[in-house]
Amino acid sequence: MSEDLSGKVALVTGAAAGIGRATAIAFGRAGARVVVGDLSAAGEETARAIREGGGEALFVETDVSRSGAVTELIRRTLSAFGRLDCAHNNAGVEGPRADLTEVTEEDFDRTLAVNLKGVWLCMRAEIPAMLSTGGGCIVNTASVYGLVAARKVSTYVASKHALVGLTRSAALEWGRRGIRVNAVCPGLIDTEMIDRAVLGEAPSELGRRLDPRRRIARALLRARQPSGRMGTPEEVAAAVLWLCSPASSYVNGHALVLDGGMVVR
Repeated sequence: MSEDLSGKVALVTGAAAGIGRATAIAFGRAGARVVVGDLSAAGEETARAIREGGGEALFVETDVSRSGAVTELIRRTLSAFGRLDCAHNNAGVEGPRADLTEVTEEDFDRTLAVNLKGVWLCMRAEIPAMLSTGGGCIVNTASVYGLVAARKVSTYVASKHALVGLTRSAALEWGRRGIRVNAVCPGLIDTEMIDRAVLGEAPSELGRRLDPRRRIARALLRARQPSGRMGTPEEVAAAVLWLCSPASSYVNGHALVLDGGMVVR
């Protein structure tokens, strides 16, 4: 069932690619006016795609790890559209792939600055804006690694476990004021982040199709999944929109797993 979010204003961070881009476009198709936030100027391409589809969208270049940048993001959202109803705090980084003792302090700080502090800064700015119009819905992108652990990604795992806790605490604090706060916990999703994880880089579009290393690595990853495949950004986007819709009105403080059975394996 497609969600109808006509008249709503939605904000998506990390919306230049992957899950964030898919969610921003889905919000636009559902009738919401969309603010696209991303550190990369490629976020403008997402906003353009929404406009070309008949929607309204604004791109704001944003570093979610900086308080001033987040304040400006919300200011421009309210200036352009007058309200904020839905927020998908999706911006994140995968962090270093290394044993805990090999992770540098700089890498640790950067990972938590984006994955945890960035979401905290966004919620801190989004909640007052939502309260001014009677409430809203916030969805944070966590991960299955916010629920379980794995070797050589301790920093990422720590950031996502903390984010699930932050989400649940915020849900308790603001539920009676009309704001629901939930998280999505994706498993293996077909995005550039996977390419960086398995290849150490995100290849060009041509490279995505032709690189034999990528094909082999992805085949191995798919074979390990109970569903036999990776998820798609659009599948995560559909869950985010549901969590922002009246259909999920009694869902609050929940970490929704989207992993094809990975965690229960």
